[in-house]
Amino acid sequence: MGTSVKVNAANPGYCATDLNAHTGFRTAEQGAAIAVRLATLDADGPTGAYLEDAGPIGW
Repeated sequence: MGTSVKVNAANPGYCATDLNAHTGFRTAEQGAAIAVRLATLDADGPTGAYLEDAGPIGW
């Protein structure tokens, strides 16, 4: 039986947050963009991928 659940990992990049004393070069909003994109995937979206804004990340 198939499922519509997709499982992906996202890399937000080095974001300026309280965790790193705001030394990151990306804003939290920029970092969140990939998570929002993955959370709103349509049925044809990727699954089993490690992604960033620019696309898949290679090992």
